[in-house]
Amino acid sequence: MFTKGHWMILAAAFLSFLFSVSLWFGFGMSANKEAGLFVGIWVPSILSAGTYFQQAARGKRNV
Repeated sequence: MFTKGHWMILAAAFLSFLFSVSLWFGFGMSANKEAGLFVGIWVPSILSAGTYFQQAARGKRNV
């Protein structure tokens, strides 16, 4: 089952995705495609870092 930590990681990645789309299309501001791409590459980084830290925590519990 999903824990609070799982949901927080997914929420951070989803918020990054939404912010990236808003920058790309310029909702409420002028479009900035370069900034949208930069923020968009945060999504896999957030998910990867979350997975790494969860696996590291699981490894400490098993030792």
